[in-house]
This record gives sequence, C-alpha cells and structure tokens, in this order.
Amino acid sequence: MPRTLVLRPVLAAVLMLHGAIAAVADTARRQLTDLAGRTVELPAEVRRVATLGPVPVINSFVFAIGKGDTLINGLPPFARSARWKYQSLIAPNLSRQPQAQGLDNAPQLETLQRLAPDAVFAMDASTVRTVERTGLPVLFLAWRDAGDIGRIMQLMGEVFDRRERADAYTRYFDGVLERVRTAVAGVPTEQRPKVLYFSLKTLTQPHLIADWWIQAAGGISVTADGRRTESVRFTPEQVFAWDPDVLIVSSPEELAQIRHDARFRRLRAVRERKIHAIPAGVHPWGHRTAEQPLTVLWAAGLFHPSLFPGLNMTAEIKDFYRRFFDYPLSDRQAEEILHGNPK
Repeated sequence: MPRTLVLRPVLAAVLMLHGAIAAVADTARRQLTDLAGRTVELPAEVRRVATLGPVPVINSFVFAIGKGDTLINGLPPFARSARWKYQSLIAPNLSRQPQAQGLDNAPQLETLQRLAPDAVFAMDASTVRTVERTGLPVLFLAWRDAGDIGRIMQLMGEVFDRRERADAYTRYFDGVLERVRTAVAGVPTEQRPKVLYFSLKTLTQPHLIADWWIQAAGGISVTADGRRTESVRFTPEQVFAWDPDVLIVSSPEELAQIRHDARFRRLRAVRERKIHAIPAGVHPWGHRTAEQPLTVLWAAGLFHPSLFPGLNMTAEIKDFYRRFFDYPLSDRQAEEILHGNPK
C-alpha cells in the first residue's frame, strides 16, 4: 500500500482535532463587569473593537494598553483634522476604517453591525442602551473624576488580557502624582496661582476634569465651585472678577487671539504674559485622555517652575509615548505636541 494512503486517515484525524479545538476557542466566552456594574459577555480573545462617543478619548486608552491595531472604526467627523493626527500615526489602521457615528455623534447602527466588533466601548449611558439593543457587547467606561482613569485601564487590561500593562500604566500615573504632590506640598494656598482653563471662542471651561488637574498640579482652578456639570459657561465680566494669574486656552490659535483681544488686556495673566495653549497629542491634554499624567506634570512645571528645575517635558513626552503608545516620537514631534500644534 502506498505510504500516502496510510497517512491520509491520520492527517484527517489531526485536522479534525485541530478544527474541534479551534471551534471550542471561537465559542469560548467570558463575563466582565464594566464601570456601570453591568455584566458583559465577550469572546475569549478580543480582536475587533469599536469606540463610540468621545472616540479619541477612548482610543487613547486602547493605545495605552497596546491594542490600537484592534480598532475597526475610524475617527468621527469632529476629529478628522491635523489636531488629531497622532491617532492615525499610532494606529495607521484608523485611516482605512469607516465612521461609526455621524455629525451628531449618534452611533450608526447598520455600520456597527456590519463591522461586527467583539466589543464596543462607550462613555454615555444612552449610547450604551442604544447599542445594547443590537445585541452587540458594549462596555460602559465611566468618567466623572480622576479615579476613573485607573479603573478604565484595569478594565482594558481585563478585556485584552493585558493586566501587567494596565498595572504599569497605573504605577506610572501614581508615580507622577506623587512626584508633583511631594514637590508642591509646602506651597501655601495663598501662593498657589489662580488658573483658568477655557475656550476663548465659547467662553466655557469645557471639561470637569480640568478642575482636578489644575489642583493636582498645585494651582487653584477658578471654576472649581463644587459643580458636577461637565462644562461651565461664563461672561467676560466673570473672567475679570476672577482675574486669574494664569490663563490656559484650548489652542495656539486662541493663544494668538487673546494676546490681541482688547477685552482682556487688563487681566493680570495677559499683562504678565502668563497665557499658554494646552498641549495636544492623541487628544488635547486639558480634556479627558490617557495622557492625563503628562497634563499634571506639564501644568506643575508651568505653575511652579522653581520646584521643577530639571523638568524636560520633551523627554517626558517621548518616554510616555514609547512606553504606553509603542510609538517612537522625534524631538520635533514631542515639541509640537507640547505646544499644542500638530500639523
């Protein structure tokens, strides 16, 4: 009997066994608890992920866990400009993917179902409820205060089975906060600068998280009044009443505008040239982002330069991107992030 005929039944048995193992692996499921306390069933290995709502924010956490290549939807309309170019540099696959939400940021369910993600991440309850009705597994990522940052990363570690990476990020975050806390601990309240982070165009402080990072960096946020609303709107008269020591605006364009805006020439920060544009990497640092520890470190050096004489933010940014985004920034790239001016 020819040798090949003897081997054929054995080979067939091996292939059947391999197929059976693969089938078991494909059907294996696990249950995770999201940040709303919901139980969500996911496949054993998550390979395809969709992000909805504040897509650049959520993407930043997927990048930080080292899984940018799993993203299957592109950036939404509001984030398709040079300001978010580092999203596609870190995850080139984003530029080839369809949008999963429209101009109103509502999820496009037909597109989402066609993409068939293993997991969907969202940050608001209404989006979670909408996607949940399609039968797709959707996880809620809460963000009300800084403590949620670590919880998001721990959940990412579970979803992608990268708990060590999540722990490394948490240690880094805690280390930066302790480094800054130790340096500014001796600064009395009356010597801490009053700071306003705002959009000049809309006269709003756009995100509650700004009150936290200003305080963590050794400043006093003039908009911190115990509010729980995400953004706050105010008048020029209110800005004059606050008369902040430091102004931080949302873009380099606004930095140029406020320097020539007659309404604000009398402000102490403008007179003393203590006005700055927020840095912007994968997302503007003043907003919610996995880059939040860099925000605190940058702001602390801005508010208390004498306490951070050796601080090199270019080196800090490059180290963070290498460690958590797996991306080797050049000095020029780190500088443009620092100045909030990606081009």
